[in-house]
Amino acid sequence: MQAIPIAHPAEAPATRAIPSFTGYPTAVLCWLLSAGVYIAAKWVAPEMPPWGLCFWRLMLACAILLPIVHRHHGAMLALLKSRPLEIVAVGAIGLTLCQGMIYHGLNDTDATTAGIIMAMSPIMTMLLARLVLGEPLGLWKALGAVAALAGMLVIVAHGKLDALVQLRFNIGELWIVGSAFCWALYTVLLRRSKFGLELLPLVVLLLGSGALVALPFHLWEIVNDERSALNGNGLLALAYLAGPGGALMYYLYNKSVETLGASRASMLLYLQTLFVAVLAYLLLGESLHDYDLLGAAFIVAGVVLATAVRSRPVPSKA
Repeated sequence: MQAIPIAHPAEAPATRAIPSFTGYPTAVLCWLLSAGVYIAAKWVAPEMPPWGLCFWRLMLACAILLPIVHRHHGAMLALLKSRPLEIVAVGAIGLTLCQGMIYHGLNDTDATTAGIIMAMSPIMTMLLARLVLGEPLGLWKALGAVAALAGMLVIVAHGKLDALVQLRFNIGELWIVGSAFCWALYTVLLRRSKFGLELLPLVVLLLGSGALVALPFHLWEIVNDERSALNGNGLLALAYLAGPGGALMYYLYNKSVETLGASRASMLLYLQTLFVAVLAYLLLGESLHDYDLLGAAFIVAGVVLATAVRSRPVPSKA
């Protein structure tokens, strides 16, 4: 929303100037702040429309981070001039659509369920990487994808087989599934694009492009949605989403990638699901449903199969 930070470009190597153990507290705080985005967005959903929330969060986070990356402004401008459509397209998919869909979904489902469904995005990324980038999938990754898909279906069908047969799903949870797909597609496109810019300056460019794409949707809401006026609660939620849950979260993710490397920093994403469930219970009074637990178990099993189980290397012929 993402709440989920920008994926690390594959071509940018992690630096190790700081001992790597310092990256773990940074990453944990990052995902805690990211989980708070779900809580704030759910809390303010009855009063603030999704595209307005998306636009203001992206624009303000971009404005906060822009001075921090001042040394990279020349490279950012050069990239924007040479590849404007790619920057806008990637920002639109990974930030505008991903976040807007989450905010839409939170109108009709709870934050806990949204957090669990978003844990599907790494599995979706593996599948799309196979289709778009030709990356090998392998047996264990395929089995993991099937298990995670089963978990997602259990959640969106609320554990009822007849809902699957009759295609009766909660619209809010379908929005969240769409968001997870957009995040996976964004991650794959970011790998393929190889923008050649450091992570944080690239984040700022994508935030700005995402805000630009969200603006027409927000203007439509101003005319058509009675929730469009910013009141006290909306401003308070937005202050969190743009500050601690936006600019600071992206900055911390960048630091965790520098010290831990992209793979380890990204794997800690699953802490977000746990943090969302705990915060939703404490602050929103939500509770886990049986189908949430069952679906989460399938998703966790799928992630373990896809990421932890290694296929045996095929011996080379002499």
